[in-house]
Amino acid sequence: MMESFVQRFNRLEAQRETGNELIKDLLIYIETVENGLRNENDHRAITENAILQNRNPYIIALIDADGMIFNQDLINQGLEGGKKAANLLRASILEQCSGPQTEEIEIMAKGKAHFDFIDVGHGKERADSKIKECIRWHLKNWNCKQLLLGISFDSGYAPFLDEVITQDDRNRITIMEGPPIVRELSAIGLRSLKFEHIFRSEKLTDRTTEASPTSAPSTWAGVTSIPPPTPPTAVPSPALGSKATSTAIKKPDVTSNVFAKLGWNPRPRGLDPPIHVKKEVLEAVKRRTNNNKLCNNHYLRGPCSKGTECCFEHDHKATEEEIKAIAYLTRQNPCVNGQDCDNDECIYGHHCPSVVIPSVGSKEPTCMAFACKFYKEDHPPGTIIKHPKKEYIERY
Repeated sequence: MMESFVQRFNRLEAQRETGNELIKDLLIYIETVENGLRNENDHRAITENAILQNRNPYIIALIDADGMIFNQDLINQGLEGGKKAANLLRASILEQCSGPQTEEIEIMAKGKAHFDFIDVGHGKERADSKIKECIRWHLKNWNCKQLLLGISFDSGYAPFLDEVITQDDRNRITIMEGPPIVRELSAIGLRSLKFEHIFRSEKLTDRTTEASPTSAPSTWAGVTSIPPPTPPTAVPSPALGSKATSTAIKKPDVTSNVFAKLGWNPRPRGLDPPIHVKKEVLEAVKRRTNNNKLCNNHYLRGPCSKGTECCFEHDHKATEEEIKAIAYLTRQNPCVNGQDCDNDECIYGHHCPSVVIPSVGSKEPTCMAFACKFYKEDHPPGTIIKHPKKEYIERY
């Protein structure tokens, strides 16, 4: 009887061991399957992520046009020069950033699909702020395979780049060199490329001296940057009965006298040199309206970049006095860069030219322009702006 119990126990023990082996094998199998499935899911996720990252790859060039200026021969070609610059830029980028998908890269201008020119308005640091935020955004986008930065002239970008770029980002950023790369940017150690055939290598210099009164303008725009000669003084007439003799008296510019009396000289650009124009010529030019209006760009900058698409007059043979009148009227429109403008041949106004000191009544400087387009800070302190532009009223 005892032997029977022992035999039965041994059989039960064998079955238990067999069951344990089965359970162990099942657990090992399940773990293997789970690991395989997990690895497959991870691989699939990596593949899908790689596909997403490379689905719409692009290269972007961010150019700070405050200092990255096209070569003069491209500028002289006007609209066609802009198209040529876009094509040259695209070709140069494709040459440097070759890859299996680079032929799909798009560039934007009137000649290409995705070239954006953004006017950031008045203010010295606005272009910097726009480009810095664009850099932040594109660095976070893995579809962006390369950022080409046209900032070689500006050391102000160096602290920003030090802050935002990681070690992984360094291979995605290239400095485009027009003017030589400043020391601070060079110290960051990013890759650089030269584009000498597109951008001028000379750095724009600050306006430090005014043109000589005796020098002749190289373009009609130069008429706005050459101060007039000192008006001749009158010779007193002799007593009644004697032969009267006098020299011609040239009426001095009223506005320039106002600024001199007020001791006001805005910075950093300073006062625009006054333009003397005959009243009758000025009125004749002002009477031209609509399609008969003389094109500012054509006569002051020449030739108009819009060509035949421009709606203003190009064919009229303007006299020197008419050119002065066009320049005088154009000066009534504020330059978007204001006192930060460093273009010596800029045709627009950098302060309000319509300020006078009334001969009677209040002696406060007064802006006589109707719907004045200039801001309050573009007038001498304390100026009474009689007819401000409607949307500027809150600023005043």
